[in-house]
Amino acid sequence: MRGLQLVELSLVFLGCLSSIFVKAEDPYKLFTWTVTYGNLAPLGVSQQVILINGQFPGPRLDVVTNDNMIINVINKLDEPFLLTWNGIKQRKNSWQDGVLGTNCPIPPNSNYTYKMQPKDQIGTYSYFPSTAFHKAAGGFGGINIYARPRIPVPYALPTADFTLLIGDWHRTNHKLLRNWLDSGKALPSPDGLLLNGRARSLFSGDRGKTYMFRITNIGLSTSINFRIQDHKMKLTECEGAHTVQSYYDSLDIHVGQSVSVLVTFDQPAKDYYIVASTRFTRANLTTTSVLRYTNSQVDASGPLPAAPTLLKHWSMKQARTFRWNLTANAARPNPQGSYHYGKITTSRRIILSNSAPIINGKQRYAVNGLSYVNSETPLKLADYYNITGVFTTDAIEREDNRPTLATSVLKGSLHEFVEIVFQNNENEIQSWHVDGNDFWVVGFGTLPWHGGRPKSYNLMDAATRHTVQVYPNSWTAILMSVENQGMWNIRSANWARQYLGQQFYFRVWTEIQSFRNEYDIPENALLCGKAAGRKIKRRQA
Repeated sequence: MRGLQLVELSLVFLGCLSSIFVKAEDPYKLFTWTVTYGNLAPLGVSQQVILINGQFPGPRLDVVTNDNMIINVINKLDEPFLLTWNGIKQRKNSWQDGVLGTNCPIPPNSNYTYKMQPKDQIGTYSYFPSTAFHKAAGGFGGINIYARPRIPVPYALPTADFTLLIGDWHRTNHKLLRNWLDSGKALPSPDGLLLNGRARSLFSGDRGKTYMFRITNIGLSTSINFRIQDHKMKLTECEGAHTVQSYYDSLDIHVGQSVSVLVTFDQPAKDYYIVASTRFTRANLTTTSVLRYTNSQVDASGPLPAAPTLLKHWSMKQARTFRWNLTANAARPNPQGSYHYGKITTSRRIILSNSAPIINGKQRYAVNGLSYVNSETPLKLADYYNITGVFTTDAIEREDNRPTLATSVLKGSLHEFVEIVFQNNENEIQSWHVDGNDFWVVGFGTLPWHGGRPKSYNLMDAATRHTVQVYPNSWTAILMSVENQGMWNIRSANWARQYLGQQFYFRVWTEIQSFRNEYDIPENALLCGKAAGRKIKRRQA
């Protein structure tokens, strides 16, 4: 009953907001999402999935830069639930990040209202559940952030755009998969690929016109290659950065990554195959959809466009061609290249090595030997209320990498400029995500890492991203300007590895406490663990 009362109060609150903020400079977009279970057959076998407002995938969020998003999430599942907003920076506001280190999960039959603003962001993003391996059941969707009309984009506006959420899928119920992981076993191989929650989808348009395809790898663990029969794809944006507009026959897109491409319908009017297939896997999985010209009378035919035969070398070479468009603006009118990241002296280098240790007889995954364990008290709340004994700091940079369970936090200072080197000594491709920040991907290479700053670093026009791949037995280097105070999750985007410990938190801090650096705790914050029962006391005037 209390949860339903909270829902009613929240809806009243949202109604008040709509009248209060109509005169605000940045518009407010109000959403109410109800999360439930449902039964569908994405791969031909009926199974339980997670629906949002009855939809699988969930509703697409179409907003404009700097819109204020108020999203009331009502949890009708039988267990606690959270959504995280992949790539949304949550500037000064890690309170809204939607991961267990920052937020208490929403109890069943209750709700939480997210309040966030994609400040100075454009591009293609996504959302998905961060709790209890729910992502394996759905609950995900696309986020498209459009430029403000007065800020030009570096291409002619397309006729329309399509959102493509592509990812691996298991027919097994997410609770059974979770129990499998909890028992100490590795995640089994997926059963297939889905595009927008289906084995087959249709996209149609007029001959001679250009359309934008916004593509996200929403899967659990598998890199994909994407291609369209007889059509070139012009890369225009990846994760909020306008890129040099090169043409591609196919694109490798790794778990958690998003790109936008322009496709001109310049072929004879008929149907063509859209193909996605797995990469870096023993068994090849493929899903096909259809690109249909208006009034087409001819079905797609002929062999499917082939994926590249080479793996690491080909994919790494392609990744280096993703370059920052130095003369184009992004969400702001100033050119992206006006920030000369390559000339900034780094404050420190952070080496992060992934591993797959057996700890206490069970399969775990680790960073620098530390396998993360979620705390019942969100780290952000522990930090806010000065609750001790919840997490450890500095251990992530230790020299002793013997496998250990820990709730680990890396200390960071506001305004520092860091170099992070991800080292992958395994034969499995990795994908790393950083919440609250984006970064310049300046280098890829094969192990061993020799230290120093390699001459191969791109210090001129490296693309910015929030998720980056690390190839088998290889390293990837990024540079990151630490400008967002808060508690930020750095994690494997491979969701089984994240679930079993390949993650930690980055505490960005300064002694100067003000609204200029970080917003205060929300008045509607959920409190749990050692923070349960405390008053939400506002620190700042």
